[in-house]
Parts: sequence; structure tokens; C-alpha cells
Amino acid sequence: MEERKIRVAITHGDTNGIGYEEILKAFEDPTMLELCTPIIYGNPKVAAYHQQAMELTTQFSVIGQASEAHDGKLNLLATSDEEIKVSLGTPTPESAEAARVALQRAKEDLKEGLYDVLVQAPVVPSTKPDLEDRSLLVVFADDIRIGLVTSRLPIKQVAESITMERIVEKTRLFHKCLRRDFRISSPRIAVLALNPQPGTEEQDIIKPAIEMLVGESIQAFGPYAAEEFFGSDMHYSFDGIMAMYDDQGYVPFKTLATEYGVKMKTGFPFVITTPDHDPSFEQAGKNTADPASMRHAIYAAIDIFRNRIDYDEPLANPLPKLYHEKREDGDKARFAVRPKDQFKREDKTGNANREQNGARSDSAEVQPALAEGNPQRQEEQTTEPAEKK
Repeated sequence: MEERKIRVAITHGDTNGIGYEEILKAFEDPTMLELCTPIIYGNPKVAAYHQQAMELTTQFSVIGQASEAHDGKLNLLATSDEEIKVSLGTPTPESAEAARVALQRAKEDLKEGLYDVLVQAPVVPSTKPDLEDRSLLVVFADDIRIGLVTSRLPIKQVAESITMERIVEKTRLFHKCLRRDFRISSPRIAVLALNPQPGTEEQDIIKPAIEMLVGESIQAFGPYAAEEFFGSDMHYSFDGIMAMYDDQGYVPFKTLATEYGVKMKTGFPFVITTPDHDPSFEQAGKNTADPASMRHAIYAAIDIFRNRIDYDEPLANPLPKLYHEKREDGDKARFAVRPKDQFKREDKTGNANREQNGARSDSAEVQPALAEGNPQRQEEQTTEPAEKK
């Protein structure tokens, strides 16, 4: 039986930007339809306007419900029948509202399970940051992945928003994302410093946060000054990088990721990606937009969807325990030192039992020592042998 193609919903973004141009160009390649079944959430008349204005040849089929999507076709689900005035290159309240309506309909269908993953064409970002946001913004391309502790904050508000709890929470999300979404079994995460030179934030906030993460067996290193870190190519030694604010992460990312960039918010049960750029109004209507980021946002959504299935499947039905631990005095710690006469065995000659001294630990981990500027740390698990009398 042939496996069902992954259904990818794509919102059209700001209708006066390059969203439709990117989408239509991405599906000029017929092999894209072999990877997935796309469903554009948008407006057929606006799509046709963009198609004709730039003489694009990609065809689409209009549907009324996501359940009507056909494999092998670029499906366009009409989220609104209203006339929408298109002013290419000029953001307007009408174009922003069209983007909002399409995204709202897509989110409703996502909750109903009518498709598998969501890719958003670019919109003008909100100017009101949510300081209580429990998700994590991750931007990635090839082998560079950067998470942001804070996002869309004025510089003067960044320092006061950097807390130990926030760093720990965001890095936990990043660690899980690297393992589950990117299938990196034991990710190494570099944590950047806030200041160019070590200061109060590094000593009182960032270092203690790293120590707490290490105590949870998360391989966190740093803090590293951003200029020295990227200038000496240290980013190649890590699977992920935690930046404290937008420019600290985005500026080096844009320098390193020259061909494409994708961003996603992790911490949600659904896979949602978007090309890493704005609606590019200055390019709208000129037929110069590069669809690489849109295409890779689709690739990434499909890969992450599959990776999560592979990661979650063995955890859904774990093997039952094959033994029962003997608990002593109720609340005693599992790894407490046990009396020396508790463990006895007979030797091969049948002589009297020998006593085995010393504490026995089932999994005594040696915690790696923090080393600024040096990512190499001891990570082996060791168990000390018991001495024999």
C-alpha cells in the first residue's frame, strides 16, 4: 500500500509582498508534488493577479475544503471570496488583514487534523513582543541552528529580560528541538554572553543557568562573547547556539547562511515553519524573488514531521521493567550507600560467602566541568569497582 503524501498547508502571507511569487516559483519544479500535497490558504483572484503580473506558468486548482485536496496538484483553498485590492510593494491594512484571515483559517484546520504541517509565507512581524511566550524561535540553515532567548525587544529592554529562569527554559526547549526535530542524539549547545566583556549578567545569571542545565545532563557550554565565538569559527563545534537577542543571532546567521534561511517556533505540538525573511515589498512584482527559502521551509516542515514520528514512536510503548527494586525505609534515595553485608555471593569452590564492600551506583555520572572558551569536557559515565577483602 502506497504511503499517503504529507499534506503541507501554505498561507499566502501579505498579499502585497512576494508570498505568491515564492509559492508559485517553488512549485515550478514538478518533483515538489512528489514530496507532498500542497494546500495554499489564500485568495484565487489575488493568486491569479500575481501569476499574470509576473507571467508565471505554475497552475493551481481551487478547492473549498482541505479534505478536497488532490495529490499531484497545487491546491488553493479559498479563505475569502471578498475582493482584495492588490498594491504590489505597498503594505496596507487590507493586505495585512488578508494574511491574518488565511492564517486563522489554516490554524483552525490544523487543529482539526485536516493537514500535517504548516508553512507561512512572510508577513509584517508584530511590533508587540510577548514576554510570556513559552515557545522558542529557532533560525536554521544547513548545519547552523540558532535559538533566541529574547525576540523583538528594544535593546534597552534586553538586559532586564535576561533571567536565569528564562535562559534555562529556552535552552531546554532548544535541547529537545535538536533531539526530536533534527535527530541529534546528544546535542552540544553554546550559550553566548550578553556583553562583549564578562559582566554582571554573565557572572550572576548566564553562568548559573549553564550550571543548572549541566546538572540536568544538557551539554551547555559558555558563556562565549559573540564576536570571538563567530570570529574564530567556534560555531562549527556545536549543534546549536543560544543567542541572547535578535541581532546577536541574526547578524552572524545572515552572514553564514547565504543561500537560504528557515525559522520555526518550537514548543508547540504542531510543525510550523516560515522562510527567514520579511514580505520584501521592495521586490514585489519585479519577478526577482528567490524561492529557495520557501522551498527549504517546505522541506524542513516535512523532515521535522517525519523526525518527530520516528522519535516519538519508541517512546509511546516503552518496554516494561524486568525487575523490581527493593525499597528501604520508604523514601531512601535509590543511590544511597548500602550495608556492606547486603551483597554476598558464593565462590566457585563453595567456600564461605565473601563480603563486597563499598557503595554501588547503578549509573553514577561524572558531571562535566564548565570550561570557558574550551568546549571539550569529559562526558563518560564511570562506576568505581568495589574493593574485595
